[in-house]
Amino acid sequence: MLLRVIFNKDDIRKIQIDLPETLEEFFSLLKCKLGVEDDLIVQYEDRDFDNELCNLTNLADLPEGRATLKVTVKNAIESYHTDSTSDTASLASTPSREDISTRRKHWPEVFQIPRFSYDVELHLKRGNEAYQKDGTLLNIRKDTKSEILDTLAEKMYEYTAYPSREEYDSVAQSLIKTHPCLREPGSSKGWYCWKFSLKFKMGNYRNKLRMAGCSELQVNSRSSGPKQKLKRAKKAEVNFLPDFPDGRTEDVLEEERLQIIGEMKKKRADMKKIEEMMVSTFSLRRKQIVEEEPPVAEVKMKWPALFTEQQIGAEFTRITSVDLTQSFFTGLDQHLPRLLTFYRTKTERSPELKKLLLKLESDNSNRMKRAITLRGLPYFLSEDPSKFLRTVEATEPEESMARDMNVGILLINDGEDLLDMTVVLEDQIILHDIKDFSKAVAMLMGLLYVLNIDYPVELRYTFEVIQKVLMNIGADHCSARVHGLRNRLLRKTE
Repeated sequence: MLLRVIFNKDDIRKIQIDLPETLEEFFSLLKCKLGVEDDLIVQYEDRDFDNELCNLTNLADLPEGRATLKVTVKNAIESYHTDSTSDTASLASTPSREDISTRRKHWPEVFQIPRFSYDVELHLKRGNEAYQKDGTLLNIRKDTKSEILDTLAEKMYEYTAYPSREEYDSVAQSLIKTHPCLREPGSSKGWYCWKFSLKFKMGNYRNKLRMAGCSELQVNSRSSGPKQKLKRAKKAEVNFLPDFPDGRTEDVLEEERLQIIGEMKKKRADMKKIEEMMVSTFSLRRKQIVEEEPPVAEVKMKWPALFTEQQIGAEFTRITSVDLTQSFFTGLDQHLPRLLTFYRTKTERSPELKKLLLKLESDNSNRMKRAITLRGLPYFLSEDPSKFLRTVEATEPEESMARDMNVGILLINDGEDLLDMTVVLEDQIILHDIKDFSKAVAMLMGLLYVLNIDYPVELRYTFEVIQKVLMNIGADHCSARVHGLRNRLLRKTE
């Protein structure tokens, strides 16, 4: 169904949705599409009254095919106490079009419980007062519990579609801490059943959004064919598979993609124009890369602008909301001294580490320290980097230099001199003319995110350390080995 949604005279949007069965699902879908958390007042143009506005109370009242809606956002508690205009509430709560289809933040350290509707908040307030007085627990009604879970599921989805076990725990714990009257009498922790209710509700919420056309969830729709691996964020991506911006179809975005190719062929490409089109076509690019899993060569042909250092960094930020080079080099410089100290304690068992550390005797610059820290990390973690890092001579045929190299960095020497440093993916040189090893690793990390490529199995701990320890992305979900190293690095004394 095609909807013309009016927030105010300066904010009118066109959105396409599949009409659900119930009014409640329609409001949830509308809030998801518009990026709104609070309750909505939805009015439609009623043809029985010459298109005058009437409150929407039944989906059957909507005309077939297309409709015009007037939508205002209300904060239930504030609207109970004040008579602020709906236009003002709308302006304060409505994000930009880009915000609607993309996430902006990672899972918080402390999950903040959102405000519920006025009657639920009032019910909880009385329950908390009784609990503080004599420890009485709230006898919660079924509809109240359902609203609490619905609101929490929507809030959780702002951060991730697939919360981890620890994240479910944090929400349940925060709920009980904020509203102690909701503690469970039969649970030692007081929130165990809330956790499982949240899992069930989150599954239902995902199913609603999947049926409504949410790209991030539709990609994992069940089919009668062979079972496929779940396509979901594995490296703490914030915007793994965003929906198309409102009012923009796949055909429109495809035209912009072709314009980018045309602009890149010019001798003096308009980089500002390319940047704007790369931002607007982000959702199309992610759809193609995540759903179709094309070879890197095909992606490079379709999206040539993506394979520049500037756009690798920009795309990485769009996916993770983190600055690529800043997070990489800040974390590397922070942990570099202690990592080198750890390396020195292992030189007797690792001749490779000893050989690398000897280079610092002739060149003790920060640039060299960075390179040695990164090159030594696999040896320190007892992994084999032979398939990842390769040194060749410039006289070798170019087609053989990167052969059988799926993910890695290629050092091209001219005798004793380093002539070039390149990033290799799927047997192809993707980036070249890089003079700094740490910069090459940073660009490789960016490309693995941008192209949705898994870390090499033989170096899974090395890349996990780079991501979760050095760059501090998804640091709360480390393997036991990486968690132990992170704790050692963060201790003030060893």
